[in-house]
Amino acid sequence: MNRPLDVLFVTADSALTAYQQLSQTFSAIEPPTWALLLAESCRSKGFGVGILDCSAERLSPEEAVRRIEEAGARLVCFVVYGQNPNSGTTNMGGAIDLAKAFKRGTPGIPTCFVGSHTSALPLEVLVSPAVDFVLLNEGVYALHSLLATDLRTGLSSVRGIGFKEDGRPRLNAPERIVPQELMDRDLPGYAWDLLPFHEKPLDLYRAHFWHANFDHGLRTPFAAIYTSLGCRFKCDFCMINIVNRTNNDDGVSAAASPIMRFWSPQFMLRQFEILAGMGVSTVRLSDEMFFLDKRFFEPLLEGLVERDLGLRMWAYSRIDTVRPKFLELFRKAGIDWLALGVEAANQQIRREVSKGTFEDVNIREVAKSIRDADLNVIANYIFGFPDDTLDTMQETLDLALELNTEMANMYPCQALPGSPLHVEAMNAGWALPTDYAGYGFLSYDSQPLPTKHVSAAEVLRFRDRAWQTYFTTPDYLALVERRFGAQQRHNVEEMARIPLKRRLLGD
Repeated sequence: MNRPLDVLFVTADSALTAYQQLSQTFSAIEPPTWALLLAESCRSKGFGVGILDCSAERLSPEEAVRRIEEAGARLVCFVVYGQNPNSGTTNMGGAIDLAKAFKRGTPGIPTCFVGSHTSALPLEVLVSPAVDFVLLNEGVYALHSLLATDLRTGLSSVRGIGFKEDGRPRLNAPERIVPQELMDRDLPGYAWDLLPFHEKPLDLYRAHFWHANFDHGLRTPFAAIYTSLGCRFKCDFCMINIVNRTNNDDGVSAAASPIMRFWSPQFMLRQFEILAGMGVSTVRLSDEMFFLDKRFFEPLLEGLVERDLGLRMWAYSRIDTVRPKFLELFRKAGIDWLALGVEAANQQIRREVSKGTFEDVNIREVAKSIRDADLNVIANYIFGFPDDTLDTMQETLDLALELNTEMANMYPCQALPGSPLHVEAMNAGWALPTDYAGYGFLSYDSQPLPTKHVSAAEVLRFRDRAWQTYFTTPDYLALVERRFGAQQRHNVEEMARIPLKRRLLGD
């Protein structure tokens, strides 16, 4: 750094809590995408910035506190997102604990929190004695304005922040999110150079196990990158769009801001060239809905084909946005996995929670078209929607076994803070987790919602048994061996031998 740090962006380590023993080998270690974006944005405005990624460096709490203190930043900003939509809440536990430990030794340096959980429940976060500021929504402009102050005076005029006034939490008027026309300028890329590494850039990060075709040797170096932000849909179970929030009213959910913004294809092609120049080939496209707007994805993919950067990528799509005519272009550009939100097999349940037209789409035909184009499918399923019964959950498992995709994620339904389902649960007085870890899909303390017909424990038990059934089914293991190799099948079998322990189930 050529100047003292105005802000240190900190990512705490919550992996063991979130993923239990899977965190040792099988879960991903993702670059802190939003810390990278905020750091580069602040740096472009002339502020001194740094990043401390406790997860990548496997720092103990004591080591992390020491490193924060040594950085000497004016502001310590905890950026709390993660690999899965629930991670913004699940990772709050580690971030709050680290902030408390830091405050015990250095009470005079202010702390700030930003992320999806903070956007959903800013006053709840601000109540913590370890938190001095919160940034509402994505926090880009609010952070610029906050850093322009001395962090003590004139705070009431800084839009988009919350702080304590005479010891009482207060929220200022909202600040805008970065508009479409200013994406390339005000979010001008990623501060990759600030990340730790062992021998070469991004070698402390590892891709999802399946993204590397179940080959541990292909998992690093690894990067995750957005080409767009947000989503145009309003699914009841999703909180993604809460970071687009520009309304401080109570009861506001992600459904109030279904906004997508895109970087220009030319800008993004430069970002991919930067990664390739750093020796990175394994890349996650983190967009919530990459396969949606051809005005952006088509020229970007054509540019990647022309450049032939040798990338290995995956991207998200909804079942009802897959257009087979583009699949060959996806494959040529280096996207060899598509993640599909199947969610549930029962059409009525999908209709209730998905706010889309999935009931009119033949899921089997969509999956077949993707595989016919020589792409792999990772299908996402959720058990425990409000109208689910044991029979409808079995329908979902039966569909998963029938589709037999190259990978499947299976989640218990959570009323994630920021989602419409969480607002409904709060208004109805439904039982919700009492701590952050309770929102973890794979955590020991996971506490999913009960349905109208099935208890929370039954939902969790069904999910865990469904996952075990899928990954030990002979047809699935034969697919892995046929598609990726005998060693890769063995790796999957090793993963399936790691049990999850659940407090709710008496473990």
